[in-house]
Amino acid sequence: QVQLVESGGGSVQAGGSLILSCVASGFIARDVCMGWFRQVTGKDREGVATGGIAPYYADSVKGRFTISRVKNTLYLQMNNLNHEDTAMYYCAARYGVRCTPSGGDFPYWGQGTQVTVSS
Repeated sequence: QVQLVESGGGSVQAGGSLILSCVASGFIARDVCMGWFRQVTGKDREGVATGGIAPYYADSVKGRFTISRVKNTLYLQMNNLNHEDTAMYYCAARYGVRCTPSGGDFPYWGQGTQVTVSS
């Protein structure tokens, strides 16, 4: 059974940093694409960053966020946070090496971790 468990969210002041982690388990193949998405209540889910050969970053986070992966743990280093980064952040995964920023392509999701940035 595939499981994704996020951690690392919290409250931070604008300009601060956070590191999100996502531990994956239960995958039966090595080729797994993982990514980070976020959602604000009442708004559409947004692809923040996905891994793979050519990592994808949303324009709003380029230069500030970095996605990385060590074995079965996915990270999201978030620097220079601003109020617009406030959201519930989700880790997602799918089999295969083709990583896309479309949440609909990912069948496996974590429970989410809240990030709140105060101005």
